[in-house]
Amino acid sequence: MSPGPGGGARQRQRALLRGVVQGVGFRPFAHNLALRLGLTGMVANSAAGVELVVQGGAGAVDEFFARLLAEAPPLARIDEITRLDAPLAQGETAFVIADSRGGRRGALISPDVATCEACLAEMRDPTNRRHGYAFINCTHCGPRYSIIEDLPYDRPQTTMAGFAMCPDCLAEYHDPADRRFHAQPNACPVCGPRLWLADPAGRELAVADPLARAVRALAEGLIVAVKGLGGFHLAANAHDAGAVARLRAGKRRLAKPLALMVADLEAAHGLAWLDAEEARLLASRQRPIVLVRVRDGVDLAPGIAPGLKRVGLMLPYTPLHHLIMDRAQSQHGLRALVMTSGNPSDEPICQDAAQAVARLGAGAASGPLCQLMLLHDRPIHLRVDDSVTMVAGGQARLLRRARGYAPMPLLLAEALAPADCPPILAVGAQLKNALCLLRGRQAFVSQHIGDLASPEGLDFFAATAEHLAAILDAPPAIVARDKHPDYQSSRWADELGLPVCAVQHHHAHAVAVMAEHGLSGPVLALCLDGAGLGDDGTIWGGEMLLGDLADFQRLGRLRPFALAGGDTAARQPWRIGLALLLASLGRLATVALPLELIARHGQRLALIEAMIARGLNAPESSGLGRLFDGVAAICGLRDEVLYEGQAAMELEQAMDGQPSAEAGYAFALTRREGLWELDWRPMIRALAADAAAGAGPALLAGRFHAGLVRALAAWALAGAGEHGLGAVVLGGGCLANGFLLTGLTALLERAGLRVYTPSAMPAGDGGLCLGQAVVAAARWRLGLVEVGAP
Repeated sequence: MSPGPGGGARQRQRALLRGVVQGVGFRPFAHNLALRLGLTGMVANSAAGVELVVQGGAGAVDEFFARLLAEAPPLARIDEITRLDAPLAQGETAFVIADSRGGRRGALISPDVATCEACLAEMRDPTNRRHGYAFINCTHCGPRYSIIEDLPYDRPQTTMAGFAMCPDCLAEYHDPADRRFHAQPNACPVCGPRLWLADPAGRELAVADPLARAVRALAEGLIVAVKGLGGFHLAANAHDAGAVARLRAGKRRLAKPLALMVADLEAAHGLAWLDAEEARLLASRQRPIVLVRVRDGVDLAPGIAPGLKRVGLMLPYTPLHHLIMDRAQSQHGLRALVMTSGNPSDEPICQDAAQAVARLGAGAASGPLCQLMLLHDRPIHLRVDDSVTMVAGGQARLLRRARGYAPMPLLLAEALAPADCPPILAVGAQLKNALCLLRGRQAFVSQHIGDLASPEGLDFFAATAEHLAAILDAPPAIVARDKHPDYQSSRWADELGLPVCAVQHHHAHAVAVMAEHGLSGPVLALCLDGAGLGDDGTIWGGEMLLGDLADFQRLGRLRPFALAGGDTAARQPWRIGLALLLASLGRLATVALPLELIARHGQRLALIEAMIARGLNAPESSGLGRLFDGVAAICGLRDEVLYEGQAAMELEQAMDGQPSAEAGYAFALTRREGLWELDWRPMIRALAADAAAGAGPALLAGRFHAGLVRALAAWALAGAGEHGLGAVVLGGGCLANGFLLTGLTALLERAGLRVYTPSAMPAGDGGLCLGQAVVAAARWRLGLVEVGAP
């Protein structure tokens, strides 16, 4: 070898980089770095990732790779780098960006990312050619996942393929010194997508400034459907009670909280109490919805979040959102806009103008939900809803994983998913559905899909499964599903003709948390949710398990209680409240209670008692979520729910301050039928006595929560002590309750246990698919699931 620049003998190396290295400015970054170090060679996208060839002095080559890792673009994530020596090339004088290559797909897709500060500065600069342009972007920001049709990530493989770049944009695209060097969605007002205003029938209106007219309409109390990044929003003035009421009526969303958008952090601080982590989350490049506590006295419409002290707040994440919020605030004094998903309730968000007209506009069965539509012509390839987060225990917690996070994979430990494991598709649950495609050690959890009750929801589910398998080049060999045979996801899985791995609901919850933390077990798991089919055919939901990745043993349960009316009881918590009182006090004592619940429904006590006694449509449940519902009814907070989790959320937010554990109502811990059983009857008796004595919901809710946390901790310690376990995982939808999550974690850690909680994946059914996939991989490793044998 001959000496080369940068010190040492001349060297040539080939490298393959895997991770999020496409669509994030990685090729121009590598190109410019090579030029600064005097290296020759090439960089190219391939289906596997980014391929590099580097030639120069050995010292310079080593420095190149060191700086690749240390100085990579902000959106890049390098998971793996493979370097091999290669023969020197004679006469090579440049480092070039080469044409993309095919091959087996291993590249990761970047999520859609919020607009960067550099693009915002240009958009707001009257002298810039992109001033006021609603589709400005660069290699550091903008659309990715929602516009990618195939890999490698090049413009012809995106929904920008139909927009030919003008000479100015092409010059930026080919200039290594420019921020838009090889930015695939690059565009400007001359050559890129355009914005227009339409009526509810989708007819374009002759308006000189569509954006100004749309914002004025919002200020006047109208509802505007806005085509955004991954679907439509329905926007309304958050300060106008009439507009919010009309939006709720049209959307058939009578009480569930509506998400708000504000212009910036200053506006967010003006509306809500934010801690440092909540502010960081709001301003992060993912820009999720963050659940925050509203300040007293703010002038929001009362219909934004009925009965709740928290709202979902987000900052603008697209240029269009920034333009809307800038004008709404500066020209009309609107501090907040409702920016809720553009769909009738229980359906997926609208994807294009035709769907918006049919479901939000003139074609809607009950009449238009909006009076105007703000549209654009950049196609959305894949719907992606807004992510939802909260902060609990000082840590960000994903409640709904979608835009900004999907489809970034979780890289699993080798013990959880062997590299040679065949692709596994896990299909999640019936509600809050998401999919997981396991490819080797990478677990790709899809964006939030939602409920599968509607044909539109099931179509979205199937399309997402197909897209994941195609874009990752990983046709599934095994399908994992919930044990409940009547979930739509289960039926769909059974029809694929693949080997099926049925996973018990709460085992999947436990393993999802184990996967996030790299645990293979055995561990103690508390799985706390509303309902899941148990191995004994009953409804589980307050479970203590001893489990590893492949199997589990049930150690404990919440004492079962009757759901008089079956599924109806989940929608009418008064039924559960009466059943809890009957089981704890008997009918005579229950009838005599001076409670609102008894005043309204006491005449139905005999019927409820008879249904339970005869086992007529009154299945037993150990679901902690349903216990929350029943307690909320006894406290006088909620007889019927209009959305899932409403009663439990109102019960949590009814608390005044942070009750001490000593003030909590007592539960009993007993052994029954070979299980550690957490008996709620003493708690119900004490709760009923306080309520009958005139105690208000704040005191009742506080004592219930404090007692529950203390009881769950004692329950877990009993199971851990019996089996000599030092680690406990917490999973299930009840962990959306911040007091429960943080209080229980603190008590268990104080007792010496290592506690693992969900953060990167939703605790509820949105994270269930991850657990299903990892269970299936573990069973495949043990030979319990055989590929090719449905």
